[in-house]
Amino acid sequence: MRKPLILVVNDDGITANGIRNLIKIMNDFGDVVVVAPDSPQSGKSHAITLEETIRCDKVKIDNGPQIEYSCSGTPVDCVKLALNKLLDRKPDLCVSGINHGSNSSINVIYSGTMSAAIEGALDGIPSIGFSLLDYSKDADFSESTAFIRLITKQVLKNGLNDGICLNVNIPKSINQQKIRGIRVCRQARANWVEEFEERTDPKGRSYYWLTGKFINYDKADDTDEWALANQYVSVVPVQFDVTSHPSLASIKKLFFNE
Repeated sequence: MRKPLILVVNDDGITANGIRNLIKIMNDFGDVVVVAPDSPQSGKSHAITLEETIRCDKVKIDNGPQIEYSCSGTPVDCVKLALNKLLDRKPDLCVSGINHGSNSSINVIYSGTMSAAIEGALDGIPSIGFSLLDYSKDADFSESTAFIRLITKQVLKNGLNDGICLNVNIPKSINQQKIRGIRVCRQARANWVEEFEERTDPKGRSYYWLTGKFINYDKADDTDEWALANQYVSVVPVQFDVTSHPSLASIKKLFFNE
C-alpha cells in the first residue's frame, strides 16, 4: 500500500520553526509535500491573490525526505496551487501550522493558518490547523509533538465529516505545568477591543499601528478558551458553511409573514 500523501502549509513562512517541526512529525505518517509562503502571512484570513503574479519555487531547506515549494502568495493560494498544479494526486491530509500564537475563539476568523485548513476542507480533504500559544520565533514545540501525533493518527484513520476541519490550539507550559490532555470543545464568544495608535513619520505624515486587547466574554467550561486556560489542548470542529441555520425560520418571517 502506498503511503498517505500529506500537504503541509502555514502562514508564518516556510522557514518558521513551527512548520519545520510539523514537517518532521508528518514525515513519520506519509509522503510530505510542503507548499508554504516565502514570507510571513499572518492575519491574511482567506485572502487570495488576484491582481499580482504568484511565484513558486522548489526549495531544499533541510535534509528531510519531503518535497518543498516556496510560494509568494497567501496561505490559501498555497493550497489552491498545490491542488491544481503541484500534486499528482489528491492529498489524504492537509495540515497547517504549527502557528506561532493562538488561533482560538474569534482569532479563527483572521487566521491564515486556519484558512489554509478550511480551504483543504472545501476540497474534501481531511484538514487540521495546529497552533501553539507562544508567539516567540524560538518557541519550544517539543511538548506539543505527542498531541499532534495523536490527533493526526486519529484523523488519518477515521477521516472527518465532509466540510469539517479541526482547529487545534496547544497551551504553552507555564511554571512547568504540563499539558493535562485534550478537550473537544466549542469556540468561545470573545472579541478584540481594538485601537489604532497614531504616529508620525519623518516627513510629518500620520500613520497607524493596530493594537488591541483580547476579551473573553464566555465563562462556560466547554469552550476553547476555558480548555487552554486550564492547560488542555483545545480541538474545535470548524465548518466553512457560515449560514445561521437556527435563524432561517425567523428571517423568513420578516419577508414572507402573511
